[in-house]
Amino acid sequence: MTMMKSTLGLTATLAATLTMLAGTAAFAEGEKEKCYGVSLAGENDCAAGAGTTCAGTSTTDYQTDAWKLVPAGTCTTIETPNGRGTLEAVES
Repeated sequence: MTMMKSTLGLTATLAATLTMLAGTAAFAEGEKEKCYGVSLAGENDCAAGAGTTCAGTSTTDYQTDAWKLVPAGTCTTIETPNGRGTLEAVES
């Protein structure tokens, strides 16, 4: 039973690592782009301004200095209550 739990834990860790690497590869290949001002509070992928560390640390919906990865070419077409997504951070 202990061996089975260890195997399941290792499998879950490997799956999580592969998922993370796949996301990085898609970004590197230009399939994704950073889009600022489109994520909900706590759902950003990174860069969330002063007082935050990174992913999941934005404090407001559509925070303009927090980005989310979106399919390449779609950022500026994403509409929010505050306007559209941008490819560059805007100081809040």
